[in-house]
Amino acid sequence: MEGDIAQLGQFIGAGIAGLGAGVAALGVGNVAGNFLAGALRNPSAAAGQTATLFIGIAFAEALGIFAFLTALLLMFAA
Repeated sequence: MEGDIAQLGQFIGAGIAGLGAGVAALGVGNVAGNFLAGALRNPSAAAGQTATLFIGIAFAEALGIFAFLTALLLMFAA
């Protein structure tokens, strides 16, 4: 019985940590959407902001990967 409760806790924690991957997708969409809105307002400045776009997407994706790894660690290593 005690092992079942511990396993339940692992799966609940992994599910909560897995939500971070979904939130990261929202972050990437937000970064790309704001870039597109700015590029449509001022097309001549869009080329200079492309590097900033990719850095923002990389940071948002990194948080999603960390959340995914945390979920895997909670499920299989704890």
